[in-house]
Amino acid sequence: MNLMISHRLPDQLSGPITRRRIVGATLLAAVLPASAPAFAGFNFFTNEYTASRSELQAQIVKRFPVAQRYAELFTVGLREPQLSLDARSNRAAVTAVLSIASPLLRPSPIEGTVSVSSALKYDVATRSLRLDQPKAERLELQGVGGRDAERVQQIGALVAQELLRDQVLRSFTAEELTVGRKTYEIGDITVVDDGIKVQLR
Repeated sequence: MNLMISHRLPDQLSGPITRRRIVGATLLAAVLPASAPAFAGFNFFTNEYTASRSELQAQIVKRFPVAQRYAELFTVGLREPQLSLDARSNRAAVTAVLSIASPLLRPSPIEGTVSVSSALKYDVATRSLRLDQPKAERLELQGVGGRDAERVQQIGALVAQELLRDQVLRSFTAEELTVGRKTYEIGDITVVDDGIKVQLR
């Protein structure tokens, strides 16, 4: 298979073709494996992969809506997730529309929003980047008050955490992680300003 490799040259070499440029291009071709995959986000020179926030957002939207029963009396659902990233805490957060339906509630269902923050982990068996131990940070409900509001908020927060536990943000294929005869594993996970960077080892 013939692969086209695009390589940006330093500004001082971007002029007319010279002997120096030809030699540099030849050396570059020599060090790259012939079967190196050209996947966006992968940098096999620095052994890193960076998934942009927009890429991760597109992936997580595909896995919603989600719902779960609680105590056989409540059905809690999440939809319209929005992913945000916090480089300072090295955590991701998902804010979603929350609905809670129950014959005990009037009206039913009630809706609101919930924000859940989470650490990140890599699951070797499924080659996937996942949320780890999510925690509900904020929950707002409409149309319910008093003692019922407190109880329903507790239920909504608990189930939202369960629904997002181990949620997949990005899955990798064996082909993506293989260059030549080497198959990479995912190492350290770092949240950056607008993406998530993982070490390839």
